[in-house]
Amino acid sequence: MMNEEYAAEQPKPAEEELAKKATAVQAIQQLGAANVPQLESNIFCLNVIGQIEGHLVMPPQNKTTKYEHVIPQIVAAEQNPKVEGVVIILNTVGGDVEAGLAIAEMIATMSKPTVSIVLGGGHSIGVPIAVAADTSFIAETATMTIHPVRLTGLVIGVPQTFEYLEKMQDRVIRFVARHSNITEEKFRELMFRTGELARDIGTNVIGRDAVEYGLIDRVGGISDALGELNNKIKAKKGELLQ
Repeated sequence: MMNEEYAAEQPKPAEEELAKKATAVQAIQQLGAANVPQLESNIFCLNVIGQIEGHLVMPPQNKTTKYEHVIPQIVAAEQNPKVEGVVIILNTVGGDVEAGLAIAEMIATMSKPTVSIVLGGGHSIGVPIAVAADTSFIAETATMTIHPVRLTGLVIGVPQTFEYLEKMQDRVIRFVARHSNITEEKFRELMFRTGELARDIGTNVIGRDAVEYGLIDRVGGISDALGELNNKIKAKKGELLQ
């Protein structure tokens, strides 16, 4: 009698299969994947995707990276003893200058090894974020647009406004020159070049050109970036052991 009751309580194989299929379908609908990979990694992946959102909230149809979300993630990665390195993935059109510089400064001042890789595009204020890492990579087909700082919306037309813009621009130029192999003079030249961008001034730098200018360290993909990061992690462990 007890055996019969126990058998009755067990789910039938057919029911188990249906439950598994329902779970898989739900995962595909919500996440676009049949199975969510569960991996305990010593590397933290920081994504900078879409437009970098600062003090103003972007329209809901815009894909954004909010700096109030990114900054706590960087702090958590720096404090977490299980995280031994950080890889920054960039595919951004740029955005808020001060928010972008804040993210770049935090990446540059991390004690843990960092590697960045530009996939698709790392435009505008995405350039300082890309060069903030210890080593930067760019995909063969990826692009980076370098242009002057500009404001949108209502602007008070007084000399102080233009002085403020120039000072902000100098901050970007100095940061990029300090964290890459490009000179301030060359970066300014690319920033103010005319004739390349339609109805605008600036330069669109593609893949190997970014490396030749000294803006990015190497051309490569995700395996190259992770390989370099793992080498840096091993080197740091060796230094700590010594």
